[in-house]
Amino acid sequence: MNQNKTEKTVKIYEGIRELEDFFCRIQAEFPEEEYALALLKEKFLIFQKSNMSEEEHMDLLIKAAVELTTQEAPKWEMIAARLLFLSFSVKLEETMKKCGITSFYEKVAMLTKEGLYGAYILESYTKEELDHFEKFLNHDRNHLFTYSGLELLLNRYIIRTGKGVAMETPQEMFLGIAMHLAMKEKRDRSIWVKRFYDMLSTLKVTMATPTLANARKPHHQLSSCFIDTVPDSLNGIYRSIDSFAKVSKYGGGMGLYFGKVRASGSAICGFEGAAGGVIRWIRLANDTAVAVDQLGVRQGAVAVYLDVWHRDLPEFLNLRTNNGDDRMKAHDVFPAVCYPDYFWEQARDNIEGDWYLMCPHEVLTVKGYALEDSFGKEWTEKYLDCVQDTRIKKRIVPIKDIIRLIIKSAVETGTPFTFNRDHVNRANPNGHKGVIYCSNLCTEIAQNMREIEEVEKRIETAEGDTVVVTVTKPGEFVVCNLASLSLGHLDVEDEEEIARITGYVVRALDNVIDLNFFPVPYAKINNEKYRPIGLGVSGYHHMLAKHGIAWESEKHLEFAEQVFARIHYAAIEASSDLAKEKGSYQYFEGSDWQTGSYFEKRNLTNEKWKRLREKVRTQGLRNGYLLAAAPTSSTSIISGTTAGLDPIMNKYFLEEKKNGLMPRVAPELSYKTYWFYKNAHYIDQRWSVRACGVRQRHIDQAQSMNLYITNEYTFRKVLDLYLLAWEEGVKTIYYIRSKSLEVEECESCSS
Repeated sequence: MNQNKTEKTVKIYEGIRELEDFFCRIQAEFPEEEYALALLKEKFLIFQKSNMSEEEHMDLLIKAAVELTTQEAPKWEMIAARLLFLSFSVKLEETMKKCGITSFYEKVAMLTKEGLYGAYILESYTKEELDHFEKFLNHDRNHLFTYSGLELLLNRYIIRTGKGVAMETPQEMFLGIAMHLAMKEKRDRSIWVKRFYDMLSTLKVTMATPTLANARKPHHQLSSCFIDTVPDSLNGIYRSIDSFAKVSKYGGGMGLYFGKVRASGSAICGFEGAAGGVIRWIRLANDTAVAVDQLGVRQGAVAVYLDVWHRDLPEFLNLRTNNGDDRMKAHDVFPAVCYPDYFWEQARDNIEGDWYLMCPHEVLTVKGYALEDSFGKEWTEKYLDCVQDTRIKKRIVPIKDIIRLIIKSAVETGTPFTFNRDHVNRANPNGHKGVIYCSNLCTEIAQNMREIEEVEKRIETAEGDTVVVTVTKPGEFVVCNLASLSLGHLDVEDEEEIARITGYVVRALDNVIDLNFFPVPYAKINNEKYRPIGLGVSGYHHMLAKHGIAWESEKHLEFAEQVFARIHYAAIEASSDLAKEKGSYQYFEGSDWQTGSYFEKRNLTNEKWKRLREKVRTQGLRNGYLLAAAPTSSTSIISGTTAGLDPIMNKYFLEEKKNGLMPRVAPELSYKTYWFYKNAHYIDQRWSVRACGVRQRHIDQAQSMNLYITNEYTFRKVLDLYLLAWEEGVKTIYYIRSKSLEVEECESCSS
């Protein structure tokens, strides 16, 4: 065996021996603690073959630890992670030795030269600064990862060469992201690099997937969510499709509002019945999602929104179902319906009555106003006026049939998503500047929208060539920058920690706006006007279980109010302090933030909130939109916590992956937390809806909230959940996730 192999073998087995100390520290949580290492060796020997390489030995050790992971012995997942990191670090050290890399600065310089790091990092920081930053690296924090989280991070997020060779550690990844986020800080830049690194590497905060994946890289598109208003014109529709393609190319998800596009059978240029309707254009968006994937990682993703009064609604509600004309299907988009209060009032009080579907183009032509541009009582009055106007064609459908189509689609496909437009617009802090028509792909963004308008096309001469110049008004093309507080890893009862960490992440998100690469110029313009951010949470169920709080309890609602009030207060205060330092967003004057209406609408009127209201009035606010709770599916796995605001699906299960089975264990599962991890499909969903209503008071945008139903849910029960959500002030509902009760017995109810 050559010297290199000998060194490698020694490092691997030294690393394994170090695990004995780890076993000792977690003995209390092992049912057969004194046999932990023996169990690993016994399992390993089952797989062992003769003439295996060191690398194969390590892979088998990892496999052994993974297979030992159960809900009775969940800490084996942490041991598997330690072994995985040991294997990874040995390979990385060999790679760095071959490259002659001995310092963080040398690594960044090499990665920049290879086009894997953005040149802007070395242009912004000196060698001395990078040498100083290297001292921030705390490799002990690699032991915070679960096996699932580490495996995901190593496979998808750290920098690799085109041949798949890993080039950085997780801690170096976090430091690279922190350097990017602090790049334009003018004061105490080194301090901000340290703070951003600490909040990320301790897993107390997760940035959105595009930020984690693209910060520090040449193509630094850092935003998750984009929303466009599709105009009712050929050029406008294709411009929206083009914008979606560019957003998808760089890893962004899209929301497209089709509520302004004329319905099937409407007139075009005076020719009656010529319009093909929204379904044909939605199919175009569907094919674009398939054709333009997200940086080769996954298929493009787009949610398409339509108003519940649009004449093409019945066909829209059948987009993803498996029956009917396949030419009217779009299986790769995610439909969502926008509901006014009046619809839910009728569903509650007059379900046997009729609902009138109309074409937005005909309404605009006949009445001179766009019905979708109003909300609340004004919308209801205009809608009823249109119903009475015989010049506007109506498609009359019983309300119960509309609801039946909605629920049928929801049970079969999980969609349509729900957007309660009156709730959203009444709570809009920037209602003085526009209307919100819809949300994004994951239903948590709610910001002012306006379609892009073409002004003119003209022919000009540039550098001796003839060029065609298209002039457009940018409208309001929504883009939002996301991050999440990991509630399971924070002391949510410590107001000081919540304020400190929230302050750091609000600043980091605000910096994203200035550091971002925007796939389309319209996004950049709107982002700089409103400076919107979307601070959300992950680990909600993790937090409840740690505190011994049952999901189906009044204590849950009280605790949610306390925690989200703290986050809400801290986010507003942090943004106001930023405004004092860097200036308010462009439209602050006249906003609900400036007038104080924001606080009045939410009944935030005690002395503490009054002081904050006065602070915002005098200092201003840096960000026009602040809070939005996203799903966090991938990033919550990395941080070893539960996804977003959702209850867990199972305490323990094995997920099938290409390279074998992946254990998924509820965070910090133990005899203390076990009974507080009730599976999502066995939870009375009314508690989830009520909790969403409690949180909504403290979230200026919206929440990605799923509903979990079983085969015992009747049409009426599902409708009652929709009605309860509307009555509780819930702005949006994401998926309806259905599952048969016959699959298994509820673990949390069995003895």
